[in-house]
Amino acid sequence: MANDVKRTTYKVAGGYEISIAETGSGPAVVFIHGSGPGASGYSNFKQNIAAFVDAGYRVLLPDMIGYGDSSKPEGIDYTLALFTDTLYDALVQAGVTKAVLVGNSLGGGVAIQMSLDHPGFAEKLVLMAPGCIEELPVYFAMPGIAKMVGDFTSPDFTLDDQRKLVSNLVYDASVITDALVAERYAVARTQPKDVLARMRTPNLAPRLGELPMPIIGFWGQNDEFCPASGAQRFLDTCPDARFMIFNKVGHWVQVERTTEFNRYALDFLRG
Repeated sequence: MANDVKRTTYKVAGGYEISIAETGSGPAVVFIHGSGPGASGYSNFKQNIAAFVDAGYRVLLPDMIGYGDSSKPEGIDYTLALFTDTLYDALVQAGVTKAVLVGNSLGGGVAIQMSLDHPGFAEKLVLMAPGCIEELPVYFAMPGIAKMVGDFTSPDFTLDDQRKLVSNLVYDASVITDALVAERYAVARTQPKDVLARMRTPNLAPRLGELPMPIIGFWGQNDEFCPASGAQRFLDTCPDARFMIFNKVGHWVQVERTTEFNRYALDFLRG
């Protein structure tokens, strides 16, 4: 981790701990990672941090419950409320009263739920292939998620399995480095199977019209985890939304099109 990124652990309701890495100063921008073996805030967004810090923002990179350096309880359902409530508690303790929420996949669903639960907290939303806008069976039928759940919940989850799963997140696997695979595998080995096997998320699509803030979204046309058709749900119902769809890009727009993502997102924040 970069030397100027500090990490703080916050005790939240239920006795859990939520770890947040942060750097920079200015208005808060919270990057919320998605699900999957080995996911964490820093590993998911390391290529985006510097651009936002240089633009004058305080960047926060939480590890949601079950991920990274945060608590990883076993024998429980991993509900959207659990992810959202524990993260919000930690952010408040970190002194965040308003923020831009940047959410990828499950993190997008968390950003939406947090915005609905706490009106006025999210000033703007930046969403990359956000989850929680389809019924759960739709997601589990997606090829990327089906492979991820099957491999991770098997008794022998190997480094090679980790490499395949991370490679499925992108269209061009050449962007996946050995260091990234090793970093995520180290986390995955500490995660309970329940974090995927017992994930429970609702379909928030009927409530998207309740989001009053400006929204920008990004989607890869070749996403194998969240169907790109979901962008239309926001365009049909949200009062202030715009989406960009990239061809030959998978689930990680912020990784495969880093420069473009950073530029478009920062222009949106400044505007």
